Amino acid sequence: MIWFKKYDLEMLNGLRNANMAGLIGIEFTEIGDDYLKATMPVNERTKQAFGILHGGASCVLSETVGSVASWMCIDPSKQMAVGLEINANHIRPVTEGYVTAICKAVQIGRSIHVWNIEMFKDDKKLNCVSRLTCAIKDQK
Repeated sequence: MIWFKKYDLEMLNGLRNANMAGLIGIEFTEIGDDYLKATMPVNERTKQAFGILHGGASCVLSETVGSVASWMCIDPSKQMAVGLEINANHIRPVTEGYVTAICKAVQIGRSIHVWNIEMFKDDKKLNCVSRLTCAIKDQK
């Protein structure tokens, strides 16, 4: 297991209250030994003007799941994880349903974490690939 301690979905979903993740409907759905999964609805909150999933919403999902995964790997009483760089390749449009993000570590270092996030439509087809780099900073 790569996590600093055992976490549960109720606790992780509590992190999304009163912030962007909660506003657009992101929900953590699974914690594996080395991955984290979350879903996001494709609806009026996450679509762009032409009726497809907004690329920025995909980046919010990616940053949310990756940043939380980094946070789960550190001692939060001593350190914090902050997004440093994100990129995303939007492969297929999504017009309805949900997208599911699966986040896996590429590198978990002392000061930098790199995450690969793949997003899938309801039909299991890949719609976005993203990479997030988090900086690990000491708490002040």
